[in-house]
Formats: sequence, structure tokens, C-alpha cells
Amino acid sequence: MLLKSILGASQVFLYQILKLKIVFSILLFTTLIGCAGLHFKAVKKQVLNDFTSEQLSHQHTGFLLVDIGKNDTLFNINGAKYFIPASTTKLFTYYASLKLLGDSLPSLKYAQENQNATILGTGDPTWLHPYFKNELPIDFLKRFDSIYVYLDNYEGEKYGPGWAWEDYPYYFSPEISAIPLYGNVVTVTPNTPLTVIPDHFASAFQSKVEGPLRDWKANQFYLPGQNKDTLQIPYITSKELTVKLLNGITGKPIGLLDSIAPKKWKILPGIPRDSVLKQMLWESDNFLAEQLMLLCSSKISDTLSFERARDSVIGKYLGNLDPMPRWVDGSGLSRYNLFTPAAMISILKKLYKESDSLQLFTSMPLWDSNGTISHEGGTPESSFIYAKSGSMGNIYNLCGYLRTKSGKILLFSFMNNHFRRPSSDVRKNMYAILKRVHETY
Repeated sequence: MLLKSILGASQVFLYQILKLKIVFSILLFTTLIGCAGLHFKAVKKQVLNDFTSEQLSHQHTGFLLVDIGKNDTLFNINGAKYFIPASTTKLFTYYASLKLLGDSLPSLKYAQENQNATILGTGDPTWLHPYFKNELPIDFLKRFDSIYVYLDNYEGEKYGPGWAWEDYPYYFSPEISAIPLYGNVVTVTPNTPLTVIPDHFASAFQSKVEGPLRDWKANQFYLPGQNKDTLQIPYITSKELTVKLLNGITGKPIGLLDSIAPKKWKILPGIPRDSVLKQMLWESDNFLAEQLMLLCSSKISDTLSFERARDSVIGKYLGNLDPMPRWVDGSGLSRYNLFTPAAMISILKKLYKESDSLQLFTSMPLWDSNGTISHEGGTPESSFIYAKSGSMGNIYNLCGYLRTKSGKILLFSFMNNHFRRPSSDVRKNMYAILKRVHETY
């Protein structure tokens, strides 16, 4: 009986100790949460003060920050105002591609009769592209004795609406087309002799001390005398040039069709979609973005049209955006585009909920105060901002995901328009604010 009493007393004592530990842990956790909450409130007040500073008073700024786990808006500064989005528009192109394209790109549409093939372009940008070097469609065409191609199924201009015409000789502004080849650029390496790809343009280069790298209306190219870098210069596309290049590449006779009867097309699968999407986001590749929207159009029609793809993805998946953005191109090169921070948060939320998280965070660029980190320059462990930037003259925007020290994922849209100070100052200011949130929330 005495032993049972002693054991009973011990159990009661241990129970009381355990109870005190639990109470202490709860109090400690509550205190820590309270301190963290107070710390974040102080940061929030400081951030709000930043937005009323003299530095930001001469520009248009929007900042929307959302805790997706709690569906809680932490900051909303001009979230419903329209801004020129620049390359953050590519987030919408990314979403459209995930929804309308399959795991691999539709490389071309074809109909076969004996050993002859009739082909229809889908806008696939990877044919012999300087980065992807995709020869799959070329190898496919080499199987046939003769090839007939229809090149009038692209419904649009060579440049998007509102693009700056003076960008024509720069690598970031190739023309849009139904069957682009070599990325619609000439790649020239200053070897001795010059290495020119495609070599069709080898005789079209001259030396020039200054001025544009190409004539405005002709495929005449110029190289600076002291140039030592590999250059990519957009060439002027045409149906005749496409036929000539295809003939040289395949070694097959190519017939150009003026019209085409309805056919039951087969689709040649191309390279994996996600590899192209990642390259578009990390390099902010305008050409890939525009052609991806044509690929999306090819899935719903034989006619390639940005508007068809845009209207389809809005009608099926984005009809509840409020206010509705003005979305005029796939790349964001146009100043006609108008998006709100709220629209950007909506697309980020859809991407987070509707796509594989590993794929999403692998595709999204890492970012710090210097801008996008290179593929090798950072890792998920060393970075906490996964975001797409968008910049042009007097504009710098950043939209994406913020990982906090406590492990939470926040969505943010930070948009800066019409400033006259250096973009580097804007980036540093954004980074300082996002880092404070990262450390305290």
C-alpha cells in the first residue's frame, strides 16, 4: 500500500510538471507570436511611411502583398490602379501556355500524300533557335520528296501594337512569323572569317564605325570595327525568304501555296513546353513570348493570332478579373498594355493553386537588389524572392512570390511607373522593403 501511494504521488508530480511545461510552451509561443506581430506592425508602419516619402512622390507606385495561406491582404497601395506592366506581362503568357499547350509544343501541322507533305506553321519558335537548336522538324521534313508550305495563316503584323519602331535592329525585337527559323535573328561571331548563322546572310555584312546594325528596310547588316562579341541581329522575314531558307536546310524542293483547302492535319510534337517557358521567364525573351501566344492560338484554330489566344484564355480561365487588364501582346514590349497590381496577384494566385509548385518555383527567376539572378547565380536556399521583373524607360515592376523566414509564401505585385531616377535606386528600394517583410512576417 505504501509503495502504491509513493507511485501515485510520483505520477501526480510528473503530471503537474508536464502540465506546467505545456502551459509554459503555450505562453512562450504566444509571446513569440505577439512579438513577431508587433515587429511586423512596426515594419508595416515603416513601409507605409516609405510610400509617402519625397522620393516616391514623383512617380506612380502600386504595392499589393497577400498571404495566400490566410487569404489575407497585408498591403494594398494603389492595387486597383492601372500600370504599364512591361515584361511582367509574360506571367499571363506563361499562364496561357500552361492552360492551352500540352507537355510538348506543337511543332507543325502537316498532311501527307505519298511522299509529299503539305505543312502549316504553328508559330513554334524553336526551329534551329540559337539556344534550343531544335532540328527535329527539319529532320522530319527531310523524309519527304517534296514539301508544300502555306505561310499566310498568321493574322497579325510583324511587330506588336505600340512597339518602338527604333528597336528593329536589336536582339530583343525579332519579327513575329508563322514559321520562324533561327529565332528570326542572324547570329554573327567575330571569327576570322566571320561565322554567320544562317550562312545565307554571310555576304550581307559590312564594317561600320557607328549606327544601327541593320538597314531599316533591307537585310544589310553592319558590324562595329572593334566588335569582339557574338551578336544577334533580327532579319526581315518574308514568305520568299522562308522558302529559300527551308530549301537550303532540307535540300528538298519547297512549294509556296497561295491558298489551301481544309485538311485533316496531323501534329508533329516538338520539344518540351516547360523548357521554353523557363527560358522565356529567365531571359525575359520577347520573341519566345510572342510565338508562344501563336502556339496557343494554333491549339484552337489553324489561324495564328495573339487576339484569338488571349480571348480564349480570358474567356475560359480569367473572366473574373476585376478590373480587366488591357492586354495587347505576349511580351510586354507595348506601352499600350495596362495591368493592375490586383490582376497580377490574381494570376500569381492561379499559378500557385493550379500548377505544380516545384515546376512553378523552378520556372520563376530568382531576384535580388541587382535584378534577376543568373541560372547559376542563386538557389532556392540562398534566395527568397521568386519573381518576374519588367522594365523599360522610366518603368520597373516586379511580381512574384516571397518566402519569409517563418516559411510562409506571400504573393506580391510591386509596380513603379513614370520615375526619372535610376532604375538601380528603384530596385534597391523594392528589395529593402521586401527583405523587411521576409525577416519579420
